[in-house]
Amino acid sequence: MATRFFGQFQHTLDDKGRLILPAEFRPDLEAGAYIGRFPDHCLAIYPPEEFDTVTEDITSSAKQGGADAVAASRFFYAGARPLNPDKQGRIPIAPHLREWAQLDRDVVVTGQQKRIELWSPENWRVVEERGQAALAQRQGWGM
Repeated sequence: MATRFFGQFQHTLDDKGRLILPAEFRPDLEAGAYIGRFPDHCLAIYPPEEFDTVTEDITSSAKQGGADAVAASRFFYAGARPLNPDKQGRIPIAPHLREWAQLDRDVVVTGQQKRIELWSPENWRVVEERGQAALAQRQGWGM
């Protein structure tokens, strides 16, 4: 069965820059994961099989897409790192990734089906408002 992540959680970074993952996300990441930069100044955490799919897409695009696709590929791979949660479900977030996502202490953790996203509360509010407005305009999603 494919890994799926859903929900929104409020967590905090400890003094060493580690984040405790939501309990329901931990079993799917016990074997490890990958973290990287994602649009809108958030971080994305991928289980290994999903990271493989993403990297295949990025590599394919870079081979076919010209200078912009190569630049995006470089940016993605330079920021990506493997993760191994400890027994308490904590993951270290590298300083350059915390800076990219503007993470200070408080972190909004969201499940986005195939990945987990980490947001500063300020950036999440902007994205959440945009999403609420877009959802209000949608029809036919079973609502």
